[in-house]
Order: sequence, then C-alpha cells, then structure tokens
Amino acid sequence: MLADKKVDVVGIYTPDHLHAGHVIRCLKAGKHVICTKPFLDNLSQAKAVLAAARKSGQRVFVGQSTRFFAPFIRQRRHFETGVFGELSTVEAYYHADHRWFLKKGWAKLDSFKWLFGGVSHPGDLVRWYLPDIAEVMGYVHLSKNGRDHGLAHPDTFHFVLKAESGLIARVSGCYSSPVVPCERDSNMSCILRGANGASQADYYDLRYSWKAGGTSAVETFEDQDDYYFRFGGHSHHAGEYQNYIEYFARCIASGKAPKPDVAEGIVTVALLQAMEESANTGKPVKIRSLLARHGLAGLLKAK
Repeated sequence: MLADKKVDVVGIYTPDHLHAGHVIRCLKAGKHVICTKPFLDNLSQAKAVLAAARKSGQRVFVGQSTRFFAPFIRQRRHFETGVFGELSTVEAYYHADHRWFLKKGWAKLDSFKWLFGGVSHPGDLVRWYLPDIAEVMGYVHLSKNGRDHGLAHPDTFHFVLKAESGLIARVSGCYSSPVVPCERDSNMSCILRGANGASQADYYDLRYSWKAGGTSAVETFEDQDDYYFRFGGHSHHAGEYQNYIEYFARCIASGKAPKPDVAEGIVTVALLQAMEESANTGKPVKIRSLLARHGLAGLLKAK
C-alpha cells in the first residue's frame, strides 16, 4: 500500500500503541495521514512524529470524530456567533458501557488504556474551546466490572483542568458500567456556560440544547440518524468519519491545514498524559513542563 503511488492518503485505525510507528512510515512514504484518536498513546515518540511530518511536507489530521457530529458542529457554529458571551467554563464527559469492547484481545493488554482511548473524546472537546490548558488534577479508578473483565488499567476518570486564562473545566469518563437511559443522560456531552447563555451538545442522541437572550430551545437532528449510524447500530458512527474524510480532502485540495493537525494532536496527548501522571502522583501536572520534558518545548505553536 505504501509503495502504491496511486494512494494519496492512508488512514491509521490500528491499536493505539501502533499509531506512532505507522504514522511515521506513511509520512516517509509520501502519504498524507488520517489517524484516529488517540493520536499517540504517550509522548515518547511525539518528537519523531512531528519531525517526520515537517520533513515530509504531508498533511496529518487527527480524527477527533466528535467534532464532526451534527450537534457538536451546531454548538461550535452557534458559539462562534458570540450569542453566549464570554465563556465561563466547559464541562465534557464520555460515559458508556463498553464492556463489549473488551472482547478484543488487545483491549485487555497493558498497551490499552481507556484514558487515551476514551477520555481523548471529552478532553479534545474541552481543548477545542480552551486550547491553552495549563494544568490538570484528578483521580482514576478501576471498577469491579473492569477488574472482572481483566482490564489492565483504570476505566473511571474525573479531572479538573485550568487554562492559562484562569478558566476552569471538567472532564469525566466511565467505560465499564451501565448507563442511564439516553432520554435522561447522553453517553457523551459537551456543556458550554457563558456570561449570556449556555449550550449542550449530545452524542449519540443527535440533540442540541441552548439558552440565550431570553430564548431557549432543544434542537434535534433525528432525521440524520441513518446517515451517522448507517451500520453496526449506534456502536459505529460512520457519518462522522465520512464528514471528516471529506473535510480532510477539501483541506488537501485547498492547501489549508486541517484541524486538529499534528501539533494540536500532540498537545492533546500531553493533556492525557498529564492526567495520568496527576492520578499517579496525586498532584497537579503542568502541560508546559511535560512537553519540555519530552523535548517538545518551543516546537509547538499550541501551549
């Protein structure tokens, strides 16, 4: 595949710990790259990935699929109108019963961590609105269900994040426990609270709620259910992938840098690794210090 000159773009959807090596091989072969989240499973090879991307001149796009789901697209565009005023805080979570996922043999290996495979969704949503996260603090736990299913690492997470601006945010994840009915609470959600209003985008319910300027509304995108969940039921959100693949194609055609790109992807990985270190040490961890420790200080535009 890498030797085929007719192939312009390669998508990386391999187990998390293989991403770095596969991305580098694709770039060296002169291919543009789409890599599913988590972009990397730690920062150990981040500098090499960044160097390969810049040397190749090829585009690298991190497939943070939630950004390309109808309610989150609507929420972002609505936020950018300024109707909610100055942002006060962001809350994002991803709670899902993913015990079925542990049927994959590699999901029980030491190399798989729900912190990177799951929390990468709400963590990215927070960074979409607060790209300057400076410090994180939080706790993790391996639930009874996780232990019973042979999971090697924690499956339950709660973190508080602080931005350079002083704004604070919250990120949560829980992956081996039953969930409440979706009519009451979505599996994944992003809540924005501003000076003049608030909004909430939901997955997989195709629902967006907001209040601002004396008006409140709940919008649904139920007519798009067949587009987003065309096979595999709600376990496979194919429409998001089509949305971001087409977005990436437009970026390549126009010469525009896709977002999240390699630099933004690496900083999100730094956020996740900082979460892990905070949980292990019981202390806050600064993103800037973590990037410096891995030789990335000054190499990334994002903080």
